[in-house]
Amino acid sequence: MDYVLFGKPGVFRSQVQFVHPELEIIKSEEEVTLHLNILAFYPSTEKLKRSGTDARVFRGLMRKVLEDCPPLAENLPEGILSEFHLPGRFEALKTLHFPQDFTHLHAAKRRVKFEEVFFFELMLAVKQKQYQPKLKSPPFEKVGTYLNTFYKEQLPFSLTEAQKRVIREIRQDLAKPYQMNRLLQGDVGSGKTMVALMSMLIAADNGFQSALLTPTEILSEQHYKTIQRYCEPLNIKVCLLTGSVRQAEKNKLIQGIADQEYNIIIGTHALLETPVIFKNLGLTIIDEQHKFGVLQRARLWQKGKITPHNLAMTATPIPRTLAMTLYGDLNVSVINELPPGRHPIQTRILSESRRLEMLGFVRKQLSEGHRAYFVYPLIETSEKIDLKAATAGYLFLKDYFAIYGVGLVHGRMDFKEKDAEMQAFASGKKKVLVSTTVIEVGVDVPEATVMVIENAERFGLSQLHQLRGRVGRGTGHSFCLLMPGNQVSKEGILRLKAMESTQDGFKLSEIDLEIRGPGDLMGIRQSGMPEFRLADLSQDQEIILAARNAAFDLIERDSEMSTPENKAVKAFFLPYFNANKKFLGLS
Repeated sequence: MDYVLFGKPGVFRSQVQFVHPELEIIKSEEEVTLHLNILAFYPSTEKLKRSGTDARVFRGLMRKVLEDCPPLAENLPEGILSEFHLPGRFEALKTLHFPQDFTHLHAAKRRVKFEEVFFFELMLAVKQKQYQPKLKSPPFEKVGTYLNTFYKEQLPFSLTEAQKRVIREIRQDLAKPYQMNRLLQGDVGSGKTMVALMSMLIAADNGFQSALLTPTEILSEQHYKTIQRYCEPLNIKVCLLTGSVRQAEKNKLIQGIADQEYNIIIGTHALLETPVIFKNLGLTIIDEQHKFGVLQRARLWQKGKITPHNLAMTATPIPRTLAMTLYGDLNVSVINELPPGRHPIQTRILSESRRLEMLGFVRKQLSEGHRAYFVYPLIETSEKIDLKAATAGYLFLKDYFAIYGVGLVHGRMDFKEKDAEMQAFASGKKKVLVSTTVIEVGVDVPEATVMVIENAERFGLSQLHQLRGRVGRGTGHSFCLLMPGNQVSKEGILRLKAMESTQDGFKLSEIDLEIRGPGDLMGIRQSGMPEFRLADLSQDQEIILAARNAAFDLIERDSEMSTPENKAVKAFFLPYFNANKKFLGLS
């Protein structure tokens, strides 16, 4: 009898062998041709396999289904199929399961990927065209005393050309009678806070309040101190509302917000609590916006009597394709240059054998009047995971650098303890700060020139880049020393070498997307974004751009999808749109 055998070959005692291969009996020459085509593989379970339902059985079932199934209705216009050389929908589906050759298979995959992205982008295009203009916001028609006085008399440094460009884009948006919805991307230390402050001064010039929402108390406190310092000479009242504010003080602040005693309100999730109501909220700014869900952002907008303008900010650079796909309904501004006078941060990977050399280097920096961070991935040592822990590291470093003073900050400390340690470090009372990733954002100490990251392979690229951004904020030379553990994965090595090779956050974000895939970046899994079955945000940039342009062009030409050629598109689109309103923040 003749068989066709499928399996993964291996070698055992110098003999080629197949472990548990699939065997299929061949009854005719036609069957040989059939079996030796490209075959689809259908994952199964042990239980199904024991019952005889393996990939071969699934192939038989799929063949029967596709033979008996009436052709699927086409859901893309003929013009798009022709322009992008896409096969029909039913033809592509059949080819995916039973391809004639690789050329046809690639064309079928491209069609399905295009379709997935097209309907997602169509959803963003509809939101931008039909829904956002209905969100009426007050036009900020004038630039008045607050902004002009600040710009002419108090600006502490010259704005970069990128900052000026972004402020112009924001001013144009704020002057319109519907909601600004803009994403501001800027690398660590690029000056996003200054752009945010000047946007809030425009709101104040027009008689409106601004709210700045941040994910952590440390970041809120940092913003408050910076903005309060600039606003005090302008006689603009700023307040800070966080979870650690005592109830009596909180009640006073809530009343002051309701009475518009405060022009600028900075805070954490406490701003989203029910009692907080604004008298005249005109602008919301959400920092590290990917750490907030769609519903949380919408809840802040509902705190005012009208829809406020919205500026979302992130210091985590987002790959271009991902930004277009995930935030396609937002206008995107990018600050792509650092303030003058900043030196590149020298980044080095040091093995455990060079620990004494690293400690000696840090001691030399401290003796010259600088300060240093030591960052650990855990708070306490774990028996199960062999990682350096902050508390154990602190005990060692406290003795080793005793004459310089060593502080400890981690997530389990209450805000007052953390704040006291941060203040001691910022003032120079303690010149070494041992920490977990709570210092990832919002810590600005220009005298800090050294960042040591223990078990650096345990951190993602964006986290490493954010941590590195805590140094290099002054005019001196700064250093980031990456100390990996003894067992580092291939991915871990790629991340560390990427850190060593570039300081461009946007370039690192592209590398991170390639290494980790889109699911782990930017909170996509938590965002409610529809999942793509085949399209890959890290690999299919050409298809994504083509599908996006096609979707936005269609809505620009026919916003209601009412023409005969778009009838089928609309019929397929409406159930998809209704199912994903939560992701869009429309439900």
